[in-house]
Amino acid sequence: MIQKSLEEYPLEEMVIRVQNGDAHSQDYLLRMYQPFIAKSISEVCKRYIDPKTDDEFSIGLSAFNDAILSFSPDKGCSFLAFANIVIKRKIIDYIRSNAKYPLMMSLDEKLDNEQIESSTEIRISKERYQEKEYTIRLREEIMQYKVILSEYNLSLEMLTNVSPKHRDARDSAVRVARVLVEDGALRSHVVMKKKLPMKDLKHRVEVSKKTLERNRKYILAMFIVLNEEFIYLKDYLKGVGL
Repeated sequence: MIQKSLEEYPLEEMVIRVQNGDAHSQDYLLRMYQPFIAKSISEVCKRYIDPKTDDEFSIGLSAFNDAILSFSPDKGCSFLAFANIVIKRKIIDYIRSNAKYPLMMSLDEKLDNEQIESSTEIRISKERYQEKEYTIRLREEIMQYKVILSEYNLSLEMLTNVSPKHRDARDSAVRVARVLVEDGALRSHVVMKKKLPMKDLKHRVEVSKKTLERNRKYILAMFIVLNEEFIYLKDYLKGVGL
């Protein structure tokens, strides 16, 4: 029997092999996906990343390895989508702690009057930092959201046209998306087929097939938000469709 080369294994299968102790597959993935790692880092740092000289690359490489070891197909997303998120979050944490925000590093320490003269200024500085960090992380999630939307033949521009006009219709669509996420079989169908399981879904929700079809793209878009590791995007759906 001819043994398959590593290149012939599906990516997710190779990840599982690593989790089962295959060090050869691990070395292969860490070597072959260096361009992917550099690109993910570059999207955060907004500059070219040199694997040989930039400290951020070693952080990203370690994060990619962490993603390999912690990935689970049950999450319902592809490994690369998951790894991209893990890498970017590690890089953001690294930037945040790398003394690029010296003021913020000392805000909780005793500061002399020449640095900050009042508690109001401390509060304002903290709020500005938190707003900046929120913006960075939200932008990162939106970038990843766009990537996953494309896997479903969707785009942010498309969503502006297919979003239901009335709030009750949007709430209903989010409720359907929640049903899809919470039901393992339905969720797997959507992730694998990239479409709604109309036959099974119509028996699970009090929504007509016609309405499901009309709001199909919006439901899929909301499903992606709820199903993926999106902390900030999910905030927009808190309390919706419950």
